[in-house]
Amino acid sequence: MFESLSDRLEGALKTLRGDNKLTELNIAESIKEIRRALVAADVNYKIAKEFTDKVKDKALGSENVLKSVRPGELMVKIVNDELIELMGGQSAGINLKGNPSVVLISGLQGSGKTTFTGKLAYFLKSKRNKKVLVAACDVYRPAAIDQLTVLAEQVGAGIFKDPENKNPVQLAMQAIEKARQERYDIVIIDTAGRLSVDEEMMTEIANVKAAIQPDETLFVVDSMTGQDAVNTAKAFNDRLNFDGVVLTKLDGDTRGGAALSIKYTVGKPIKFVSTGEKMDTLDVFYPDRMAQRILGMGDIVSFVERAQEQFDEAEAKRLEQKIKKNKFDFEDFLSQINQLRRMGDLKSLLNMIPGMGKMTKDLNIDNSAFNRVEAIIRSMTPDERRNPELLNISRKKRIALGCGQKIEDINNFIKQFDQMRKLMHQMSKSPGMMGGPPPVAQRGKAMKPKRR
Repeated sequence: MFESLSDRLEGALKTLRGDNKLTELNIAESIKEIRRALVAADVNYKIAKEFTDKVKDKALGSENVLKSVRPGELMVKIVNDELIELMGGQSAGINLKGNPSVVLISGLQGSGKTTFTGKLAYFLKSKRNKKVLVAACDVYRPAAIDQLTVLAEQVGAGIFKDPENKNPVQLAMQAIEKARQERYDIVIIDTAGRLSVDEEMMTEIANVKAAIQPDETLFVVDSMTGQDAVNTAKAFNDRLNFDGVVLTKLDGDTRGGAALSIKYTVGKPIKFVSTGEKMDTLDVFYPDRMAQRILGMGDIVSFVERAQEQFDEAEAKRLEQKIKKNKFDFEDFLSQINQLRRMGDLKSLLNMIPGMGKMTKDLNIDNSAFNRVEAIIRSMTPDERRNPELLNISRKKRIALGCGQKIEDINNFIKQFDQMRKLMHQMSKSPGMMGGPPPVAQRGKAMKPKRR
């Protein structure tokens, strides 16, 4: 995500390294490279120029300020602040005040509307504890109703559908009535799209909106289409006056132009971003966190939030005691693997950690990386998982046959696990690590190194 833009911006800001202060000359050189980076990311030239003019004005105004801060660091802060402002300044929440609340989904065909409908249902159900009904109002795409039905079952949402009815306005009204009768908190209306903007589609979606008066109208756009996404958003907004934008496919080879330009062009906030096919890959859009990612500074706040969603305090305390006693076993390891998997895509998680994005850029980190390890552990008996010391040669041979691997692979895994367990045990006793006790000084004496 935004790898090309991040690399180009980093290169632009590198021009200031080694300089003692910001000057008109080095600011101008850096600004020129920043503008090139934005245009290459498919940001409209007018937007890119206005953005860099603001950065330039702030940089020139900072020539004699904060002398203790290096020019490169100061420019990074200025660019970061302006990126945040360009993308909306702050996170915009979703309006859910109705009873039931009605959310209308719009966008072109192929932008990911139906998948987003499922993701939003999962998000509202799991994180807001809402009872959600999704309505299949795409009467043109044959697979749309089946797809939404599968997604609704997958996320535990209700589904309203009537394949015989080809009137989207009637379908939407009937779905809302069903939601009232069955006491749903929220109904999400999935509508039809087209391959391009046309009058028929605009009239249809406008009629649906006029009839149901939704609390929230969201426009879903494929971020990989770049500036075209911005133009489409403007066309929809001129007709629908939607409330917010959803950017999908941010995990793909997106150049970033859509994320950087939409708020400026249509004046409506980006509310959600989608970074994968799974139902739990929908995130609220935070301009400050996105700016940090673009500048290669990671997104540690989102990383911690994802970890906290899977965090079990009682389980953590239990594990801490087992590690201190050097009793961490294969069952515990399997539990940690599953917890990590629930946090999401491994590479996207690593990219949230400051400095890791560049290190993992060329690595093919597959989500199935733990499959081999899991297969080995699941080929063990419950007693073997809880007592690694039981694993003699005959047991290892049986495990190798059970998971389809060589005995050497089993030995290597057990050796690595043992080394990891010892290291975790040592860390648990170190000052400040995993709750370990601080070192106790000798009474009245400084601790001296032992003579060899």
